[in-house]
Amino acid sequence: MTDAYPEPGVRRLITFSAMAATMMNTLDGTIANVALPHIQGSVSASADEITWVLTSYIVAAAIFTPLTGWLAGRFGRKRLMLCSIVGFTLASGLCGIATNLDELVGFRLLQGIFGAALVPMSQAILLDINPPERHGPAMSIWTMGAVLGPIAGPALGGWLTDNLTWRWVFFINLPVGVLAFLGLSAFLSETKASAAVKLDLFGFAMLGLAIGSLQLMLDRGQTKDWFSSLEICIEGAGALLFACLFVIHTLTARRPFVDLALFADRNFTLSSIMGFFMGVLIFSVLSLLPPLLESLMGYPVVLTGLVTAPRGLGSLVAMSMAGRLTNRFDPRLLVLIGFLLSAWSAYRMAGFSLGMDESLVATSGFVQGLGTGLIFVPLSTMAFGTLDPKYRNEGAAMFTLIRNIGSAVGISVLQAMTVRNTAVVHSRLVEAVRPDNPVLAQTSPGFDFAVPFQVARMNAEITRQASMVAYVDGFWFLFILTVAAIPMLLFMRKPRRAAGDELALHMD
Repeated sequence: MTDAYPEPGVRRLITFSAMAATMMNTLDGTIANVALPHIQGSVSASADEITWVLTSYIVAAAIFTPLTGWLAGRFGRKRLMLCSIVGFTLASGLCGIATNLDELVGFRLLQGIFGAALVPMSQAILLDINPPERHGPAMSIWTMGAVLGPIAGPALGGWLTDNLTWRWVFFINLPVGVLAFLGLSAFLSETKASAAVKLDLFGFAMLGLAIGSLQLMLDRGQTKDWFSSLEICIEGAGALLFACLFVIHTLTARRPFVDLALFADRNFTLSSIMGFFMGVLIFSVLSLLPPLLESLMGYPVVLTGLVTAPRGLGSLVAMSMAGRLTNRFDPRLLVLIGFLLSAWSAYRMAGFSLGMDESLVATSGFVQGLGTGLIFVPLSTMAFGTLDPKYRNEGAAMFTLIRNIGSAVGISVLQAMTVRNTAVVHSRLVEAVRPDNPVLAQTSPGFDFAVPFQVARMNAEITRQASMVAYVDGFWFLFILTVAAIPMLLFMRKPRRAAGDELALHMD
């Protein structure tokens, strides 16, 4: 990092290039989801095998994200970003020309490995090229890329797949990668490399194996019926074992892979935990809504995209304001308002029913988008406001990793809850469907247990009602989780303004 900040024009070009790399990476986490049926037919894969196209990318990115802090310190942030962009762009092109499943999964692994550094390093770059009083607006821009990418991914992927071919969900990265590479290579200055820093290989291996095992367990648990499967039991035991070994090693090693001084900063630690909760809230809702609207409500894909679009619009509105508000008000107040809006949105979604119209989905999504934007921007600012700049690379990597783990846990837990609650509610509802029940005779006159068609239709409606109850239970869970996260704000320190109304790096 240089002593002087770049000129405003250069700063804008660096910001644009860094955010192009971020959007390219975050889009790829979800853009391929809607293309899976087309990819499955093209590469002749089974339903279970094709999920590895998603799993391989997610697991590789999760394992290598913690390494990005050490790589940036050892080789320099600019070199790391440029190598990551080149590798990610080439891997995207290879994914687009893959001819079989093995090639596609292998190239997706490369995408995850090279893409792991893009999001945390872009955050660190925006913090370094801006003075402290501009950290709020800088984090506002960064959050747009980090949050809007996954939201826009399914819609963009669906459009590309329908109008072109599934290969374009990967080819779309090529021009973006070229622009990001040219911009950063021309305008970004190199950070000073630390040649003396040695990699704690054992610590990285244990953390990587723990994260990889956990991610595999969460990603494949639902399809394998969780711990009734030997595979899931092995992955769960592996995650626990490697995590314990990592913790023991970190506490006893002279120079551990993750410097514990990073978590000595109270604001960074609490912001990371709240980021975990936000990962659960945002991505679990994104995984619940499309199947609810399309399977239970009968919405076509286009209408589903339209009624969920206000969520992205709300995020854009809040993020455009949050950067300026962070420098004028206590960031903790903005985070509180954001969590309250998110809680209210979850409460509204807990009122969903099979008879609702589109307005309830759109308004609750817009409110949640507002809450998300008001949380992430000041939360990112507070996380790094008191952190020593020498920990910024490692801190950005861990902040991203913890949020990603939250999203993985949230998606898996909510999906498991929905499936199991559907079965439980279904079994309770069918208890009342019997010939001697007078209520059944009143509500369904003429129903005949001897007619298979009527029985099948009754069972389908019961399953539909049970699924709706399960989704509502999931939204209640998110409401409780959101409210439970709010008290952590009481333990965060309030930023103190220095002369010139700048955000000081000291805290009360």
